[in-house]
Amino acid sequence: MVKRSTTEERVLTRIRPTQTERDKICGVARRLLEAISATGQADGMVVGSIARNTWISGEHDIDIFLLFDPSLSREALEGQGMALARRIAVQFTDRFYEKYAEHPYIYACIDNIDVDLVPCYAVESATKIQSAVDRTPFHTRYITEKINGLIDDVLLLKQFAKTGGIYGSDQMTEGFSGYLCELLVLNYGGFIPLLEAAALWRPGTVIDIEHHSAKQFEEPLVVVDPVDPKRNVAASVSLDRMVEFIELSRGYLEVPSEAFFMIRQPPSIMKDELAAILKRRGTSLFAITFATPPYIEEIVVPQLKRSVIAIREHLERNGFVVHHAHYRMEQEQCMLLFELLVSKVPRIRRHKGPPLWNRINAEKFREKHRASSYAGPYIEDGRYEMEVPREFTEAKSLLSSPSLLTVSLGKHVRQALAESWQVEEDAGCWQECFAPFIAMFFDRCSPLTRIQRKK
Repeated sequence: MVKRSTTEERVLTRIRPTQTERDKICGVARRLLEAISATGQADGMVVGSIARNTWISGEHDIDIFLLFDPSLSREALEGQGMALARRIAVQFTDRFYEKYAEHPYIYACIDNIDVDLVPCYAVESATKIQSAVDRTPFHTRYITEKINGLIDDVLLLKQFAKTGGIYGSDQMTEGFSGYLCELLVLNYGGFIPLLEAAALWRPGTVIDIEHHSAKQFEEPLVVVDPVDPKRNVAASVSLDRMVEFIELSRGYLEVPSEAFFMIRQPPSIMKDELAAILKRRGTSLFAITFATPPYIEEIVVPQLKRSVIAIREHLERNGFVVHHAHYRMEQEQCMLLFELLVSKVPRIRRHKGPPLWNRINAEKFREKHRASSYAGPYIEDGRYEMEVPREFTEAKSLLSSPSLLTVSLGKHVRQALAESWQVEEDAGCWQECFAPFIAMFFDRCSPLTRIQRKK
């Protein structure tokens, strides 16, 4: 029996689901499974944290997979699977619609519980999957068989990761999935043993519970999937999220506190507060906003990241020094945010030419520019150089110009920008729906620093 600190016991009392919650969730799941079974078209299976009893109080969502014969074509799976999912959903609610990941599924709200009805293949082994979701039932079976006695440890780890802002394998978070948390607890035998090990982690750490890895992985943290030796369960974990977990582990082990399990409300900011921050910092802020492309987060967010990098390079090539840049996807709009140290530059800039010993190109350069009204061509450090006029002297003009579409944007981001985009400056960047994002943009600090400040 694991001896826990009073801090951890108090946290568990708060985050364990109540019996009332369990009865409600299990009741809805049971009714759905019975409805699926009655059709005779597929087998139903509850997967995820609900099936494994590793869900935290207040998390009311059920994932139910509809398992079809693997001999079905992919087209038939989608057609029959979605038809069955809609047939089941309509028996319980009128609040449902299609969502898309690798293939479509049905989201429904039943008795105020979020339910995903996901068609998949009932394959023999996770190494024979025909779609990414086919692996999930094997995850559920593996964890269910082994997690007894460690469920509370998983709950603590999930709450710990959520408070630290590193829980979730989505593209915005790049953090720890629920399945990854379960495997880490299994591997180390508990919450505290995991933290003790993580405090010593370095990039390149490899965890292979079943000792069956079938390939080399390049990610900072590698946790070989026990049911698929060619998959890294921690592939979504960025280097920063991994290091933040190391920091949090060290912080908790040094000074344990309930603050490590108390999720704070997202910060926000008002327009006048933003203006005051910018005045104090002496920087300029620019926001590019545009309609969110009609694709899932897993597709759009990487393109936002790529676009921010490309636009940042575009700004700096034109002399506008970027201090910090980030992005956010909301349901209706996306925002790309840039804090600049320099937002206005002189009309002229220096333009380097070839060295004089590159005779042919040097003479071409001199002939091309000898009638310039600016200084040059002159010789400096053995090569021609001259002054040339800038196309843009203000960052807002550059960001508003068609030149924005010439940089290496993500495909769907480019399509959205081609329709229209808006550029706002300084306090004008403020929008209510992006207020939490803007607040976090200026409140950057490590998870442990934030927790210590809160204490």
